[in-house]
Amino acid sequence: MWAEEIVAGRAAWRHVASGVVFREVPGGTFQMGLSEAELAAVRAIERAGGAEDSIEPFFASAGNAQPVREVRMEPFLIARHPLTVAQVRHWLPEYEDDYADTDSGTARIEDDLDDLLEALPFQLPSEAQWEYAARAGTTTLTFRGDGKPGEDQLLDDFGDEQRTAAAENAFGLAAMGSANEICADVWIPGFAGAWADARPRTGDGPRTVRGGAADLYPWQGCDEWLLLLAATRYEHYQFTAVRPVATVPPCT
Repeated sequence: MWAEEIVAGRAAWRHVASGVVFREVPGGTFQMGLSEAELAAVRAIERAGGAEDSIEPFFASAGNAQPVREVRMEPFLIARHPLTVAQVRHWLPEYEDDYADTDSGTARIEDDLDDLLEALPFQLPSEAQWEYAARAGTTTLTFRGDGKPGEDQLLDDFGDEQRTAAAENAFGLAAMGSANEICADVWIPGFAGAWADARPRTGDGPRTVRGGAADLYPWQGCDEWLLLLAATRYEHYQFTAVRPVATVPPCT
């Protein structure tokens, strides 16, 4: 089912049947949520004239990603980038995408989401897994630091291997935050009472989404860069991308 490879100079696991490349994310602990230091960094961007519009709604909703808490993580596999149109067609051969220009572009799934999730031999990441993977050991707004992220951080097509490799974080993951990516957790505002490990919060209702800055491209000056932040979260609606996770294969 799995083949160990080197992809872009890093160890990887390839799912043989579909060709989807996964990276192994190491276990550890991290501070999950939108910290006061990150809020201060956003204020600094605003004071420097980096906000095109009022970002008060962002601050008003900051509680949706708080309180910050320490979360324990076990090692896991996560796809190097969101599933592409071609990869989705491995499981759904008749799949048509209304948003991607090429088969190597991120698949944005609407009506086929339940069918895809049922067909996948993988799981959706929990919010904790997604944010841990996005941060890749950092505590800043994005893995690149506390500076204002720009459109150069967007990656929505993976046909150019050199560009994909250049976009990877320290865990070897590309495009974290570009497309909105659905998580296993049900949408619950805030982290009060949330698990101290990687388990998703379950229940009825819509799931939680992370990322989405490329979904609004070309940017219209409405501070779309905020969707690239590692801690940004919101309620799922309409289309979504999928970046699956899996258990680390046993040693052979």
